[in-house]
This record gives sequence, structure tokens and C-alpha cells, in this order.
Amino acid sequence: MLFGDDSQRFVSDLLFFRVHRTTKIMAIIGIIIYVAAILCRISYGYPNYNKVLDAPKSQHSGDGDLLGFHRNLTPTQLPWLNEVTTKLFDSSRMTIDAGTVTPKPTTIQLDDVFLAVKTTQMNHAKRLNIIAKTWFQMAREQTWFFTDTNDDFYNKRLNKHLINTKCPKGHSRRALCCKMAAELITFLEHRKKWFCHFDDDNYVNVAQLQLLLSEYDSSSLWYLGKPSVASPLEIKLSETAGHQAQFWFATGGAGFCISRPLALKMAPVIRNEKLMTISDRIGFPDDVSIGFIIEYLLKVPLTVIDEFHSHLEQLDQIPLQTFRKQISYSYASENNSWNVVKIDGFSERIDPTRIWSLHCHLFPHLNACSTLR
Repeated sequence: MLFGDDSQRFVSDLLFFRVHRTTKIMAIIGIIIYVAAILCRISYGYPNYNKVLDAPKSQHSGDGDLLGFHRNLTPTQLPWLNEVTTKLFDSSRMTIDAGTVTPKPTTIQLDDVFLAVKTTQMNHAKRLNIIAKTWFQMAREQTWFFTDTNDDFYNKRLNKHLINTKCPKGHSRRALCCKMAAELITFLEHRKKWFCHFDDDNYVNVAQLQLLLSEYDSSSLWYLGKPSVASPLEIKLSETAGHQAQFWFATGGAGFCISRPLALKMAPVIRNEKLMTISDRIGFPDDVSIGFIIEYLLKVPLTVIDEFHSHLEQLDQIPLQTFRKQISYSYASENNSWNVVKIDGFSERIDPTRIWSLHCHLFPHLNACSTLR
């Protein structure tokens, strides 16, 4: 039994212990909340990027006064865009050669990359089947397909990664822009460092793509791709004032990659049909509209990667000895003539696109390639 001073000392010690323990618990909770907030900021970027105003409609018919649209985008209605173009970049800087930059090497895992493939219902059977059996097997968890219909058969074959965007069917400008916006929005919902777009007629050398992205600092603003034109595209913004926009764009048919910080900068003019609005104003499809946003509005130059290839170039001119270093390939058929890579392998009857033969050239150890050994 405690009496006098001993009792007071015991009560005092007990109170001190409880106060000390409560303080430590509160401090630990505070630290946890602070760290969680930082991690959320790092993973998802600045909050509320979806809260943007509708792009203003032109007062004129037809092409209208696109310069007015551009002025309203920069600084009054989208202050972040003015901040980017005036503080982060020199406004006179249009594009730079890829050889003049010194990328910061980083360690990129395949799971850091979001691969988006744009397709449409009419291409499921003739194009997705080839992808499903070849390069998709190298990146099953990282590759997502964006289409315009439900397709349980291919959704199951593609690891349940076939997304019905509910965009218009076909190859119209609005259909293409709708799907491109869906690709970027879905990417921003994932904790990935790189967004890479490809078409359903592309073959992707996944391992080489991963090596390429490891050469660039994913925390910086990067736009990687290959133009299909010999000079920057020029678009007249205003008939009366004679203003023009000049910019490069990476052709979507060859594929291109965007770092997460750049995608976050683009988000306000991608969401809520903003990309379609821009496409309608400039009169060009999705890949050109992406180039307009990145190079002209945000002043981030295209870094040219020659190892991306589309069907717009002569694919049989790619040297066989460089095949393992290339990142993307394509194919096309027009007037009973194929534009494909030149490679031995399966017969043209079995493999008219040459994608199977290319896949077995890169990975000859696969069981499916045993007949070519």
C-alpha cells in the first residue's frame, strides 16, 4: 500500500508515462500522414488537374480564328500553360536535334512503362491476333489495348487488357483523338513513369524499348519519337493576322513515348474532349495534335529516335543486321503489294506481314519458331 510521497511519486510517474506515450503516438501518426501525402504527390502529380475550363469556341465559321483559341488557352484560362511556356522554356526554341541533349541515365524496369495500343473493331481479328501471339507475350502486364467495342474473346486473350473507350468506330479524326485521350488518361491513373503509344500494326521490340527509356531521365519532360515529314509542320492560326504555328510531331504509326511529368502538363488540354477540340481547330488527327500541344504550346522539343518505324517509310530498307537494335516495326498492304521488312522465315502465304518471321529472328529459341531452326 502506497502512502504520502510514494503515492504522489507513483501518480506523477504514471501521468508522465501516459503523456509521453501519447505524444510519441501522435508524432508517429503525423509522420505517417506526411509521408503518405508526399508519396501521393510524387505518384500522381499536382492535384485537381482535371478542373479546367472548356476551350472557347471560335466566333467564326469554318477553320475560324485559331489564334484566339490559342490566346484563350495561354494565360487567362489556363495559367499553368503560361507558366510552363514562359518560365521553363525559351519561347523562341522550337526544336533541337537529339544529339545536342545529354540525357540522364536512369534505371527503368519494364513495369515502369505503360504500353498503349490503339485499335478498332474491324482490326481485332486480323491485327490483334498477331500481336497476342508475338510481342505482347513479352509485356502482358504492361500493355493495354484501346478499342471501340466490347470483345470478350480478345479481352480474354489479351489478359483482360482490352478497354472499350466507347469512342466512335473507325479511323475518323475524332475517333482517333478520342482514343488517344483515353490512352493518356488511363496512363495517368497508373503509377508508371513512361507512356508509349503504338498502333495495332506495330511490332514492338520491348527489350530494346526498355533500354532506350533507361537512357532518359523520367522525371524530366521528354517527347520521344520519329517524324514522318522532312520539315516542321506549319499551320496557319489566323487568316487575318497571318500567324502560323510551326512544330514537329512524332508520327503515331511508328510509336512515341512521353514522360510522366510531360503527360501531367498536357492533362488539362487532353481531358473532357479538349484534344478533339484542338484537333478540330487545327484540322489534323491525333498524333499531329499531340505534337501541337507538346512542341508549340508547351515548347518541349521532339527528340528524334530513328529506331521507331511506320508503314510510311520503305520498311525493306532497314538493314537486317540492325534488326535487334530497332524499337518498332510496321506493315501495310496496298494494291496487292506489301510494305514489309525484308527477312527470311515463314512463307509469304503463312506470314504476309513478316511479323512472325521477325519475331522468330529476334527470339529463335521460342517453340513457335522451331520449324525455322
